[in-house]
Amino acid sequence: MDLSEILKDFDFSVDDRVLEEYSQDTSIFKIKPKAVVFPKNSEEIKKLIKLAKENNFSLTCRAGGTDMSGGPLTDSVLIVFTKYMNKILEINPQEKYAVVQPGVYFRDLEKELNKYNLMFPSYPASKEICAIGGMIANDSGGEKSLKYGKTHNYVIDLRVVLSDGEEYNLELQTNAELIQNLQKNSISSASVQLSSASIKNTDFYQRTYQLLKENYELIQKTKPKVSKNSSGYNIWGALDGENLDLIKLFVGSQGTLGIITEIKIKLVEKENFSQLLTIFIKDLKNLPHFTQDVLKLQPTSLEITDDHTFKIFLRFAKEMASLLGAKGIFSTIKLFLPEIFIILKIGLPKLIVLTEFTGNNEKEIYEKIEQTKEIAKKYKYLYRQPKNEKEAEKYWRLRRDTYKLLREKIKDLTASPFIDDFIILPQYLPEFLPKLYQILDEYKLIYTISGHLGDGNLHIIPLVNLKDENQRKNILAITDKVYDLVLEYNGILTAEHNDGLIRGPYLEKEFGQEVYNIFREIKNIFDPQNIFNPYKKITARKENIEKFMIK
Repeated sequence: MDLSEILKDFDFSVDDRVLEEYSQDTSIFKIKPKAVVFPKNSEEIKKLIKLAKENNFSLTCRAGGTDMSGGPLTDSVLIVFTKYMNKILEINPQEKYAVVQPGVYFRDLEKELNKYNLMFPSYPASKEICAIGGMIANDSGGEKSLKYGKTHNYVIDLRVVLSDGEEYNLELQTNAELIQNLQKNSISSASVQLSSASIKNTDFYQRTYQLLKENYELIQKTKPKVSKNSSGYNIWGALDGENLDLIKLFVGSQGTLGIITEIKIKLVEKENFSQLLTIFIKDLKNLPHFTQDVLKLQPTSLEITDDHTFKIFLRFAKEMASLLGAKGIFSTIKLFLPEIFIILKIGLPKLIVLTEFTGNNEKEIYEKIEQTKEIAKKYKYLYRQPKNEKEAEKYWRLRRDTYKLLREKIKDLTASPFIDDFIILPQYLPEFLPKLYQILDEYKLIYTISGHLGDGNLHIIPLVNLKDENQRKNILAITDKVYDLVLEYNGILTAEHNDGLIRGPYLEKEFGQEVYNIFREIKNIFDPQNIFNPYKKITARKENIEKFMIK
């Protein structure tokens, strides 16, 4: 198969340097694509799907490339959106929505939204480098998810090209409205009429509705008990009474059901005031009671980092201080003096908790901060209220930038996110964490833990020598043990980062054979020829973890 000839009408590359550039994301995997295509519009996407079916190759989409699961990696044809399909098409500040293409970087959207005092609140820690298409594909969440929820809460409409080569709007309508519009060979949206090929195109909708309706009792019975889930397909949110919400299926599907070409998102007003209180916890036994007490105050964020993370942060204090505008050794020491005093008083804290309150009533925020201080005193925890924005930013960088530090500064070991995003109910953390530490320490790993205390979502980043065959083999053994532990506590294996190459093989174990069969049928309905993002979701296999791992 001569891809250069097949793709001659597109902006594409088969140059080895370009293929190498797109062979990695931020995961432990490396897969070199056979070709990289930079589509200009949805018409080119349609043509690519037609060619893929005729010539037996697959299509995988890539936005910012910050995925930690191997989601945008392929050994076939890669579609990259950030070159051309990177436009902010509309911002409506009155109705509080924006329309964007998948290649828009979050940082660029944020800059425009700031002009209207609006925000898209489900951003992840990688907000400076991620793109909107990836946020949709993974159903991302982040530091504000405790208050605002995940990405799927903000998607109003998607334009998607399906395996029949036609483009559809998936805006939420009643069953009758949607089927009527499909049968008229058009699907209405606020701004466009899209033609469909024929009346048979209602089939994907009707088959999905029937599948979920027939299995409704099973689906309700197996609904995750935790507050966030990016595993599998969101069958639990897709059927709303008698109406099917296809947006819920596509958000978090990691590009395995179709190719998203345009996104309409709901926005929220930024709040005028915010205050941060940083709490240092030495003993975990009262952690559930502390968490429950603070959650009653409805914080916007309740984030954690552990002692391992704190050590690495302090190790690179000079670099972090420089990013915060501190110059010279004395400015650096002054910036980190409060933490030095805390260490001298209690030693290294086991956890550092960032408790943030935001709102438009400044007095109310200060009252909540004072109440949180009283809760900290009740459990004999030390705390510090940052005096200015620079001090607050120091703590947020501790939470957001540690993975970046690990990737850039630790040269002999690789930051390896293979157990990086599980979630359990927060009340189990004091019992769960020692068992987790025992597994990780058994393999003599250096690792960091951060995450979202408010919902029990933890990000574990071990440091591994991926050139060592024994350490690579240990990855599967560690993953098996950690995921067994998570499932023992009725947790979910990925709350925000999605399945990708690393967690897809565990879906059947995670949800059981019956639910897995529903996932498999959904894939078959939308992508019967498996042309969309192979090796992910129900086509993931354990042997591919070792096969595609960086060596």
